[in-house]
Amino acid sequence: MQVKHVLIDFILKEWLLTVSIASLVLASIYTKNFPVYSTQEFQILFILFVLFIVVNGLQRSGLILKLSQSIDEGKAIPLKLLIITFFLSMVITNDITLIVIVPLTLALNINRKDILVIFEALSANAGSALTPFGNPQNLFIYWFYGLHPIEFIAAIAPLSIIFLLVLFAASLFIKTNNSQIFSETKKTGKYAYIYGILLLIVLLIVLHVLPLIAGLIIIIFVLLFDQKTLYIDYALLLSFFFFFGLAENMKIIFESRINHSAHIFLFSALVSQVMSNVPASLLFAKFTENWKALLWGTNVGGFGSLLGSFANLIAYKIYVTHESTNNSRAFTGKFILIGYTAFFMSIGLYFCLYGF
Repeated sequence: MQVKHVLIDFILKEWLLTVSIASLVLASIYTKNFPVYSTQEFQILFILFVLFIVVNGLQRSGLILKLSQSIDEGKAIPLKLLIITFFLSMVITNDITLIVIVPLTLALNINRKDILVIFEALSANAGSALTPFGNPQNLFIYWFYGLHPIEFIAAIAPLSIIFLLVLFAASLFIKTNNSQIFSETKKTGKYAYIYGILLLIVLLIVLHVLPLIAGLIIIIFVLLFDQKTLYIDYALLLSFFFFFGLAENMKIIFESRINHSAHIFLFSALVSQVMSNVPASLLFAKFTENWKALLWGTNVGGFGSLLGSFANLIAYKIYVTHESTNNSRAFTGKFILIGYTAFFMSIGLYFCLYGF
């Protein structure tokens, strides 16, 4: 019985990995095709691996938290929270940004924390959309299609800029009392600034300034000096691996049925609502050259449901399990309502810019 409970707990906790394995097996049986992995796909997995290591190192060293705690000085707390979330997510990904910012928000002596956390999730998704390394699906699309950084940013910039303005306006209507951090400021670890340099190396690799082999510097460093930083989300990495294989089989099933850019945009945005935007990007990339529509679709898909983005789930889980919060049902309703408002606004923006 204990083994059974452990297995159930694992499936519930690592549901994405479970779904990716099951989907790959079923799709392989249906198509009678065992996927073949390309060198490019292994390169993407390697970049994600070293990026996860560096961000984990930055988080463990306390550097990110120290930078984030500077928002407690002065007024306009909602504006500071949303802006720092927006810009921080461009560099250290939306997931990690919310892991830092949401607990920080809940540690403040302010009201309206529920609304702030919801808008922080929107801010993280909108900000991370702007850069190739802001979230995993962007990194995949950028590397898979061999895009130029300027080309990539120019394509998705309208979405991020419009939402930056929306978030700025929204922050003016979120009234809170004075802020006061309950927890003491954390001192940075001895490797904090080294991880800052290592992060720069990863970004230069992503931008094709440094060769892929430069990522070995990061692995060698943590093996020699900070092995605990290797404790990253390997289940997520494995999920990527299995979804790469699933995407190959999905290409066989759907390639001749979905080709118009509007179809790619809508289908990837809608599929993201039920299986998250990261696997959605892997599924659709294999049978479309419309990278711009896919980029928009998967980033727009991050809004809406709790499943639309891993960042949504992170923000939601941290909030509802925190000791200072209650009434998770009301919070869930607000999260979905505000999320889908952003979702449909984004769909309207896409069709205003690119037509039907």
